[in-house]
This record gives sequence, C-alpha cells and structure tokens, in this order.
Amino acid sequence: MKINRLIGAALVTGVIAVASPMLAGASGSAHRATDAHRATDAHRATDAHRATDAHRATDAHRATDAHRASGPKGTLTISNAEFLWTCGFSPYNASSALLAFGPTYQSLMFINTMQNGKVTPWLATSYAWSNQNKTLTFTIRNGVRWNDGTPFTAADVVFTFNLLKKYPALDFNSIWTVLSSVARLGRNKVVMTFKSPSVPYFYYIADQVPILPQHVWSKVSNPVTFKDTSPVGTGPYLVKNCTPHNVEYVANSKYWQPGLPKIKTIEYPAFTSNPPANTLLSTGGAQWGFQFMPNLKAEWTSKNPGNKYWFPPVVNVSVFVNQKKDPVLANVAVRKAISYAIDRARVAAIGEYGYELPANQAGVVTPTFNSWLDKTQLAKAGYRYDPAKAVQILKRAGFKRGSTGRFKTPQGKPLAFTIISQSAYTDWVADLQVMSQELSKVGIQLTADNLAGSAYESDLFTGNYQLALAEETGGPTPYYEYRQMLYGPASAPIGKAAATNWERYQSTATDNLLKRYATTTSTSIQHSIIDKLQEVLLKDLPVIPVIEQADWDEYSTTSLTGWPTPRNPYAQPAPQVVPDFGIVLLHLRWK
Repeated sequence: MKINRLIGAALVTGVIAVASPMLAGASGSAHRATDAHRATDAHRATDAHRATDAHRATDAHRATDAHRASGPKGTLTISNAEFLWTCGFSPYNASSALLAFGPTYQSLMFINTMQNGKVTPWLATSYAWSNQNKTLTFTIRNGVRWNDGTPFTAADVVFTFNLLKKYPALDFNSIWTVLSSVARLGRNKVVMTFKSPSVPYFYYIADQVPILPQHVWSKVSNPVTFKDTSPVGTGPYLVKNCTPHNVEYVANSKYWQPGLPKIKTIEYPAFTSNPPANTLLSTGGAQWGFQFMPNLKAEWTSKNPGNKYWFPPVVNVSVFVNQKKDPVLANVAVRKAISYAIDRARVAAIGEYGYELPANQAGVVTPTFNSWLDKTQLAKAGYRYDPAKAVQILKRAGFKRGSTGRFKTPQGKPLAFTIISQSAYTDWVADLQVMSQELSKVGIQLTADNLAGSAYESDLFTGNYQLALAEETGGPTPYYEYRQMLYGPASAPIGKAAATNWERYQSTATDNLLKRYATTTSTSIQHSIIDKLQEVLLKDLPVIPVIEQADWDEYSTTSLTGWPTPRNPYAQPAPQVVPDFGIVLLHLRWK
C-alpha cells in the first residue's frame, strides 16, 4: 500500500546516530525514549565527535580498498502492486517520489519513526537550534558528489529550500508557513530562520526535503511539472533503465559512503494488482515485497524457511469525508452514523485477514503511539460498533427511513455515497465490501469506485470524490498524521492538488492547535494539544479511521541479510516509505 516517509546504529562508514531534540526540545532526547536510550544516544554523540575524523579516515581507506576489490554484486528484485511507472523521477511529484527519494535523492538527516525519532546525520553532519528555537543551523557534509561527478555543497541546500518557497506546489509540508529565510553561512553551513519556535518542523525540514542539484534544477523552466527522467542525486543508486513495467537501478560508483551499496542492481517491476505481485514473490522471483497476501502462510512463510515478514502499524487507513463536495456529508450526524455503523474489528478480520488492527475514532495508532492516546476521552465518546445508535443518530437529525430501509434527507435525497479506493489494493477492495454491507444495515448506501493508481491519486489529491479510503504518511508522533489530516494551509481548493488534508477540512481553532504544538518544547503541553486534536476527530469527524495501516514487509533471508526487524527497527521496512527505502538498501548484504 501507499506510504510515503531510521538508523539505530552507525553504518560501518561512520555515519553516527544521535538523539533528536525535535520532540523534547533543547534537551536533545526524543519524547518517548527511555533513560537508557537517552544515555546511549548522548554517549554515542559525544564519542562520535571525539573519534569520527580518525575513524572515518581509517575505515574509509579500508572500505574503499575492499569496495574496489569486490564491489557491489547481485540483483535484488522488489515486488509490489501500485501502478505502471511513468518513468519520471522527480522527488517532488507525489507519484514518483517513492521511486526517487532514498535510492537517488537524499535528505539532510534521517529520522527514525520506529525508534522514537532518533536522528542520523546524512547530507548534513550536525545541526543546532538557537535563538529560542527560532534558528536552525546545519553543517553540510564535505566530500559528497552528485552522481554526475559535480561536488555537492551548501549552495544546493539553500537552492532547494528557496525553490520550494518560489514554487509552493513543491512545498508538500508547508514548511514556508513557518520559515522566514534560508541562507548560506560560510563554506559549509546553512542557517534557517523561523517566524516563531517551530521544533516539530525539524522532521519535515531535515527528513522530508530531498535535496536537489542546483546545476540541474536551476535550468528547469517549470519544476512543478518536470518529470526528471534522468535524475542526478547523491544517493546510492542511479536509474539505468525505465519502462512502464520496470525500473532498473544500478549502484552509484561515486556514492559518498565508501564500500556501499553492496547490491549492484535493483529491479522494480510494476504491477497493477496484488495477485501477480504475490506470485512473483512467492515463487522466488523477488526477495522483497510490500503488498497484502490473503494467506500469508500458504503463499509465503511455508514456501521457504527464509521467508519472513514484519507488519508494524504506523498510520490509519481512514474514510476521508469531502464535506465541500457533498453538503449532506457536512452534517456531522451523517459522519457519526457512518463511524458507529462500521465494525472495524470485522473489517480488519475479513478484509485484512487479521494482519492489521482495527483503528479508533481518536486517530491515535496503537500500540505504536500508546502513550499518546487519551483512553478516558475515547471511552467517554463511546465510538464502538453500534448500528442501533447509528440509526438513532440519523432519526434524531431529521432523516427519514423509507420502506426500502434507506434513509433520506428531509428534502428526499437518499443517503447514498460513492467512495474511491485504489484497485490494486485487494485488501482495501475487500474492506469496502464489508463496510458497504454494514452501512446498508443502517440505511446508508455505499458504492465503491476502485480506481487504477494514477486515477485514484488524481481524484484524491484534487478532491474529486465524496468519500475516499486513504492514508496519510504520519511521522514520529501522532502530531504529524493529525497535521497531515487537518492542517488547512496544506490543503487546496477542489480541482487543485492538495499535498495533504485531502478532505479539505478547515478549522481555525484546529490550525491554531497545530501551530501551538510547533512552538513548544514541553512534552506535557504537546500531550495536552494531542488530546485536543483527538477531541476534534471525536466531535467533528473530519475523517473516520477504520484500520491501522501496517508497513507491509515480506522479505527473504535466504541469500540476503540486513533487513529491519522488530529487534533491529533501524527503518520503517516497506520500500514505499521514503527516505527509509534508501536506508534499507544500504543495509542489505549478500550472505
């Protein structure tokens, strides 16, 4: 499924993991990190500063000699159902970013959602907050080259951020709503000045902005529509060939981490539905997959003792309610009735075969973010499967149930809605079949419109739907998914593509809550704000969470090692998570 967004230990090349202040403020530790993790991170950061230069010099020399002698080898094949490839590789196009960001383009830092927001230096070697968390300074890594041989510099970083300012359509996470300037300082520093304290935006700025080569993109007449068919990046792989049915990557011989990558070739075939992708994976034609398999044991784990899987929950799969498209949906009673009518446990059991968990109306993914869930507030709101209550709510709101059992508005319009979904996701198709049956029992007709990938994304992003089954990308705390779902400035009028907030929800009070979260380093205040954002979902229901989206991750250990696992969650495991995709590729090695 579609998930667009973590190294726990240092890579052998000397890229060291350090603790992040993004959640806890100036103390430098992630909010949910344990004391042991904090101590370990601080110890690593201190030792890294003392030993990095000598360590890199020695290890780089050894690794380079070994790399020259052996070099990358072998072919890794990835299996997934999405859509046919457009052969564009712009990291600022929603349909191609998953192919470009990670393998080819990279960010300043890497932030691990699976390890409490741990930060690993990437194209920048360090960062520092100052001026009461209104100034952020990055030190840019020396010795990095673009894959065409041109040196990477701080000027490329400044150019990238200012390009997002010039072309707001590229600013997926609305970072220029909080930034006031980005400028170069000296040879290798970049200074970012904020309008107000904006600590949580560190994730978007450091991890979610792929850095572009100024010498290429400065000559592009329209960066918004630029396909970027021959991408020039700093990442470990180059695009060698592309057709609508396959992308072939080859190892970048100029990559800045000596001895990496270990895999020479990546083949990424395109499928438009799960069954053929599952067949390729289960028959050994691919080593890495991230799609739904109806019978995981029969199709995967029983085939080979080396076949493994890991499905950590990370975000919600929700019904996005486009109130601007249909005034009937603007009635909160209708939205509440839909939520009560959906048996989330049954959807998870039948549509997802129990591999994914039922969601809650508060929108906090559990158990990943258990500490953030206001269980008292959720219990008081009472959102359990209750079809009788759904009917009661509709009747109290003035809807009349006809002889056919269908509810109608006071004006005689039937409660009948169409919901768009991604046809390639056969589990979503099954989910909607269950949901349609359940809504029918309470007098609401739900018709699924299962669209091909590109058509689905076009309608979703432009708001051309009544209801949509979709998921945002999330982040290291629930704040990020809430912001993606609810932040008004990140949306767009119907007919124009929205980066997030696809349902076009608008609430000044909610926007202010999200803005306030971004100004504080107090974890208690952050939790208080998240409680209030849960209240928004419980009272206003702009989206209706149904199941918790897992990172589907089927992988083979028969010939490869280095995969992320529950014991070593150095990255989100699905290839569609960016930039984690590139991080995983760098960890993989042949046995």
